[in-house]
Amino acid sequence: MDTRQPIVLTITHHDPSGSAGITADTETATSLGCHCASVVTAITVGDTRELTGVAPVDGNLLVEQARAVLEDMPVAAIKIGYLGSVENVHALHSVLRDYPDIPLIIDPDATLADKESLLAPPLWTSMCNMLLPLATLVAPNRREARAMAGEADVHDAQAQELLETGCRYLLLTGVPVTSCELENRLYDARGLMRQFQWKRLPPASYGVCGTLTTAIACHIAHGLTILEAVNRSQQFTWSAIADSRRLGMGRPVPNRFFWAKKD
Repeated sequence: MDTRQPIVLTITHHDPSGSAGITADTETATSLGCHCASVVTAITVGDTRELTGVAPVDGNLLVEQARAVLEDMPVAAIKIGYLGSVENVHALHSVLRDYPDIPLIIDPDATLADKESLLAPPLWTSMCNMLLPLATLVAPNRREARAMAGEADVHDAQAQELLETGCRYLLLTGVPVTSCELENRLYDARGLMRQFQWKRLPPASYGVCGTLTTAIACHIAHGLTILEAVNRSQQFTWSAIADSRRLGMGRPVPNRFFWAKKD
């Protein structure tokens, strides 16, 4: 068996526009020299302008998809994105607890484009209780961290509360610094490890956080440390956003093959 190309398993939704979800994760993995296996958690309806519908897959089907890959291929890292239902969180937990040695990266997107979804609170609660304890790294944006860490009201306290679930590292993204800069903050159980400042870029399509977490999974699959993986993945994601293309009538789509452009 040829295992020179690391295998990354992404567990998330299908986005018809290809700007997020399975397609975006596959682009990211391929761009970073990994093979991307995929488990579909939900089928969505949408384009580059808006999301109009979501249909989660059945939990038993999710389990069958995941076990089919994990029992066949030497998966080097797993990335989790949108899961669609509390049932799917429980189903995925039943699988992942059997693979504690595979690094697990989580993008805790419980709502996709619908930021007021009534599904979000129970999804975040179930993820905190069942999936975060298994995670190598969780990467919430500041809105997600605030929603998931209900008892804390400042960024450092929110990070600490989420780390107390059992995840090893937390990358808090999108903290405003100035009108021109954002900051991402990496924490471990001892507290703040590193701060990364990035120039604000025009809004990109759905999939930016998913691209970042998939890139982290890929770099870990290649054998990098957490700090190296986080640093390189942020640079990759920033470059993909900076080279975004307007492929439809809505928001631009990150170019995850920015490095392949000819001058």
